[in-house]
Amino acid sequence: MRSLRVDAVLAQAVIAGALSFAHLHDLAAAAGQSGWKAWAYPISVDLLLVAAWRRLRTLRTDGAPVRAAWLWFAVALFASLGANVATAGLLDLDHVPDWLSILVAGWPALAFLGGTLLVHSPSPAPEHQATPAPDVTEAADLQRAPEPQPVPDAVEAAEPVPALPAPALPAVPAALVTHARKVADDHHARTGARIDTDTLRVRLGVPAQLADAIAAQLT
Repeated sequence: MRSLRVDAVLAQAVIAGALSFAHLHDLAAAAGQSGWKAWAYPISVDLLLVAAWRRLRTLRTDGAPVRAAWLWFAVALFASLGANVATAGLLDLDHVPDWLSILVAGWPALAFLGGTLLVHSPSPAPEHQATPAPDVTEAADLQRAPEPQPVPDAVEAAEPVPALPAPALPAVPAALVTHARKVADDHHARTGARIDTDTLRVRLGVPAQLADAIAAQLT
């Protein structure tokens, strides 16, 4: 099926090209261009059309402006369509108007200008990132060997850090010590064990540091 589809497209292209070629030839002959000149006109129009289309695709690929290529493609397309419409019975080929004869006679110069501009129009140069020139000072620093650093003969031993003194226990009033001793004796009489610091702190309702000081005086 693919080969049949390609053949049909090619056949359609050949038929359309032949008809357009014949219409351009008939219009050129009616405008006073006889002999080989009448046959050269359709070739000139079709070549400009193909050249403009190829240039258009190249400019699109390169990301360059395509307005000039579109202009010449439209000129060639207008010439081809104009010939097809003119030979469809809308124009008397036996009495061609003067303006049409002038257009046909001036077509070679116009086609030559368009083809020249399409072929010789500059293409955008690829963008290359400029490589910064190396700094002479930095290059000299890189080539210079690093100076050796002096190595100490021996590493001094770190001095021991003195231990921090233990925080001093707060002073405990004698009455509080007496009361705590009674609480401790009562706890020992009930449980048979010495009272611990947490239980003493809870029973007396004092801070932990003060409970430690009281427990130290009970021993």
